[in-house]
Amino acid sequence: MVAQGNASVAVTTQAAEKVYRALDRPARILTRLKAEGNARLAWLPQETIVFNQARIARQTEIDVSSGAELIALEWLVLGRIESGEEVLGGHILDGWRIRVDGRLVWADGLLVSDQVFPQLRNTALLSSWKAIATMIYFGPRAETRLERLREIGASLECTCGVTRVGAIIVIRVAAIAGADLRRGLRRFLDQLNHELGCGPFGVPKMWSC
Repeated sequence: MVAQGNASVAVTTQAAEKVYRALDRPARILTRLKAEGNARLAWLPQETIVFNQARIARQTEIDVSSGAELIALEWLVLGRIESGEEVLGGHILDGWRIRVDGRLVWADGLLVSDQVFPQLRNTALLSSWKAIATMIYFGPRAETRLERLREIGASLECTCGVTRVGAIIVIRVAAIAGADLRRGLRRFLDQLNHELGCGPFGVPKMWSC
């Protein structure tokens, strides 16, 4: 997805993405986003539901120019708690690479393998959380935005942390169930869209379908 000039673009998915049990090789997902000039781009997909023994390798690559504004979201639900599903094994690799004006400014990766799943319930790892999200903001007045985003995060019923890494702001949100995380993200995006003014950063209508 490329947004150029003064474009204002919001992109979402039609439904939740589901990753089922795999015998060996993982499902591979590559998302490339680029915002050039003064473009405003929002990548706000619905959740990725990972089932027991699923294998997934996802990479999100973002290139932005210094005058652009961008929000990018990816979220994982480890089994649907409402259906009594448990994820006891599998393979999850979730990576990010973000470049500003061609320079790498942030790289991040989550790896959960078969050996790690039995430890996920430890307090130092996911504890009782089964739904986690990472959201990236890049745009003007990052320092001012940081304080406001922290205020929004603190108002959520989910657990939320907001930090600045150089030119970008990283938001992490976690909840016990996917439905709880969805409510938290909706509230976050509603308030963020109000903060940023008219643009593509609100909750996509498809999330309500």
